[in-house]
Amino acid sequence: MALAGGCVGVAMVASAGQSRLQEGLVSQFVARTTCSPSLSLGSHFPSQFCGSYSKGARMVNSSTQRFVVPRAAAASATMAESMTKIADTFAALKEQGKVALIPYLTAGDPDLDTTAEAMRLLDACGADIIELGVPYSDPLADGPVIQAAATRSLAKGTTLDKVLSMLKEVSPSLRAPVVLFTYYNPILKRGMEPFLKAIKEAGGSGLVVPDVPLEETDKLRERTTANGLELILLTTPTTPKSRMDTIAKASQGFVYLVSLTGVTGARTSVQSRVQGLLKELKEVTDKPIAVGFGISLPEHAAQVVEWGADGVIVGSAIVKILGEAASPKEGLAALEKFTNDLKNALP
Repeated sequence: MALAGGCVGVAMVASAGQSRLQEGLVSQFVARTTCSPSLSLGSHFPSQFCGSYSKGARMVNSSTQRFVVPRAAAASATMAESMTKIADTFAALKEQGKVALIPYLTAGDPDLDTTAEAMRLLDACGADIIELGVPYSDPLADGPVIQAAATRSLAKGTTLDKVLSMLKEVSPSLRAPVVLFTYYNPILKRGMEPFLKAIKEAGGSGLVVPDVPLEETDKLRERTTANGLELILLTTPTTPKSRMDTIAKASQGFVYLVSLTGVTGARTSVQSRVQGLLKELKEVTDKPIAVGFGISLPEHAAQVVEWGADGVIVGSAIVKILGEAASPKEGLAALEKFTNDLKNALP
């Protein structure tokens, strides 16, 4: 089975039925800093950009328009990261009466440079967490849009190491924590400990592993915790309430609620049963709940928030905007507008 790097990996750990599919989301809150309005933007950015990079960032190459944080500031940020968790992000938002916006990108589609610029754009537009998908050849939880994006990215030579290299360059300038979405096979291929350390060193704040069932998360959760990360588990519409309770207790940071049965992908509406699922979850946990899968329009986001969601995860709609645009510049311009629309739909 081919991995993102073209390697042959061990067999995937498949979930035993839809209700057993778990999504581990490892995240860590990154302290926000003041934005500096004086920084110029890269050549691909839309002229009316949502915001600017963190204060203290500086341009180091005028031809590429890339920004980094000075070493002293980066060191301070690293210390803050190690002490603050993603649960604190939700707690802070709750105090303000706000809901977390969590956009998803497929790394390397249309290319890694555009992915980096999209991350900066999302951060400046107010994303609270950025979910970054590592392209994989057998994405069993993903629908056709993200599958196609992963295929395009892999065809251009995107590998885990290249994704982490890009992340290491971009992450110091971001205010929002970055969560990597990856399947279990690449983790097993590299080794759990080296994999987690590599993500941490690249500036990642978390990890999503959609094909690890609850019963097999103990070791992964132990090692993510040891590396200063959190493992967030996933519950689905077919998860029995007793199992939902167990998942919520084991989940760290927040609980990821899948809004539908099946794979990721844009839908025309949000299923009304999500309201009942949120109610059931809130009866067994006081942890924040973020809803994902099928959330593709601002009105979808507004609806799940009305039903009680603490966070909204938007993936396929964003991936489609960037992947199918005529050019990176047009894709980023469309992404800016869409992100603003999403943000405006939330409290």
